[in-house]
Amino acid sequence: MNSCLYECTVMHRRLAPKKHEFVYRIFLFLFDLDELPEIERRVPFFSVNTPNLYSLRDEDYFQFHSRGIRQNLETFLATQNLPVRPARIQLLTLPQLFGYTFNPVSVFFCFDENERPLTSVIQVGNTFGELKPYLVPCDPAGTGFHVRVPKNYYVSPFSELDLEFDFRFDAPGHRLRLAIDDYRGGERVLISTVTGAREELTATNLARFSIRYPLITLKVIVLIHWEALRLWMKKIPFRFKEAEPHLQQGAHRVH
Repeated sequence: MNSCLYECTVMHRRLAPKKHEFVYRIFLFLFDLDELPEIERRVPFFSVNTPNLYSLRDEDYFQFHSRGIRQNLETFLATQNLPVRPARIQLLTLPQLFGYTFNPVSVFFCFDENERPLTSVIQVGNTFGELKPYLVPCDPAGTGFHVRVPKNYYVSPFSELDLEFDFRFDAPGHRLRLAIDDYRGGERVLISTVTGAREELTATNLARFSIRYPLITLKVIVLIHWEALRLWMKKIPFRFKEAEPHLQQGAHRVH
């Protein structure tokens, strides 16, 4: 199958106004959306839109008319004037575990009928129940995806809203590489990377990762709040979400 697991290292390095860094280990799923019925057959503790140990649910992704993950993504691509319908879509994410998940980022990789990268969309989530999709086109200079776009989204109280996101990543293969940097003009103020190694998506491997990284979805949200506390203790400037509504555009509410 094209679907797989990635055992990952997450690195986050803040450069300004004060230095702050952390590194954590997690695992992620890469789903080929056409293979979801086959995954349900092969992995008894995984399902789609029904309760299970792991459950991939439409409601956890940005929605246009609530017609399912593929249809919502294709509708978004149409709003971005993408003329070609993807032949294959892969989704890098964490599904729900015991009915809960939080994804700081999920990535949709789109391919044409010849298996060539077509475009990608990264969904950024915040702890206020909002999701924002960003189109990340193919990099003309390489085989990956790259774009720098205005952020205009409240991700963290310790991060300005008028920065730019710089998204750079490759199509998933034996290795996974994502880079998300924050820029203030020409100054890079935040570096984030996710790197990982591919493992087959089998019941055995998923059980092994579940033991190695227990309660992974809860771990993600707990670590986000722990690092926020560390930033607050360093007296990094704090911004309330209500302060700059004009800089918050294009977000979707989680249903």
